[in-house]
Amino acid sequence: MKALTFHGKQTIKYESVPDPEIEHPKDVIVKVLLSAIYGSDLHVYHERETGLDCGTVIGHEFVGEIVEIGKGVKSFQTGDIVACPFITNCGKCFYCQIGLTARCTKGQLFGWVEDGLGLHGGQVEYVRVPLASSTLLRLPEDVLLEEGLLFGDIFSTGYFCADMAEINPSGTYAIVGCGPVGLLAIFGVKESGAEKIYAIDSVPERLAMAKEFGAVPVNYHKANPVDSIREATDGQGADAVLEVVGSSSAGRLAFDLVRTGGIISTVGVHTEKSIAFSTVEAYNKNITYKIGRCSARHYMEKLLPTVQSKKYDITAIISHRLPLADGVRGYEIFDKKLENCIKVVLEP
Repeated sequence: MKALTFHGKQTIKYESVPDPEIEHPKDVIVKVLLSAIYGSDLHVYHERETGLDCGTVIGHEFVGEIVEIGKGVKSFQTGDIVACPFITNCGKCFYCQIGLTARCTKGQLFGWVEDGLGLHGGQVEYVRVPLASSTLLRLPEDVLLEEGLLFGDIFSTGYFCADMAEINPSGTYAIVGCGPVGLLAIFGVKESGAEKIYAIDSVPERLAMAKEFGAVPVNYHKANPVDSIREATDGQGADAVLEVVGSSSAGRLAFDLVRTGGIISTVGVHTEKSIAFSTVEAYNKNITYKIGRCSARHYMEKLLPTVQSKKYDITAIISHRLPLADGVRGYEIFDKKLENCIKVVLEP
């Protein structure tokens, strides 16, 4: 079968790899119908995160059809259309039981194989899914494949970011970064009842979509976002800042934007060795800092009714649909933000 594989810094290949096989009774094999390129894939692409084996099938966003089932899987059958979170989970350990499925003691991240151990990803024709009964979610007929693809990761992550921000309907909120997660985080804030939402970025097309989704766009090349938020809040700052970029500069901006006693909610994948502000600064401002990986499987269950309601057009962020064979070009487009790119979907 064909797949996109990692071969070192900024080197992705479209090549043949072995077909996956059932390795454990709780496995299933999924025929991938849609996959996507995600912002955290770029951390691997640029080797900001290191350790990945060359030849690893990359990507952790996919939706597909079950074509083979292990003997221990009773809750699915061949032909089922399923969405998949980016990490597997057992559904039984302490962390799964409290909803922190991202930290399942048996969980594996799709698209990460190191020293021969790990799980290949979803930018491929077929993928093996371990712990299938507790990991996969069967898609109802009224949910589009594209919706299933997005709420299996970035919609869940955006909502999680808003959830950590403890949204109050009367509050003022700033989102740092208008990539796919940041844009969908707008819906997460709105779902909690807030209307005073500011979206900060520099890409005009992304800011235009943020405005369409209900946020006030702030182009940091044209205006100082700290001044803009303070002017809107009688000098106080945002009640919470949702930081979805994962860089030191974004982290510092979030700190400068948040009011005294406010919350910084961070879902951007940080690779720096330290936080962008000091413990003294945090202490003197009485902030609450929340950070971590989204428990997508937990939020998928929670968000399914919202997706079914069609209340928000989450698929509007899809700007590019390419054959999997053009995935190498897809990475370049997404990385360099060419052709007004927001989200790239790949079709095997």
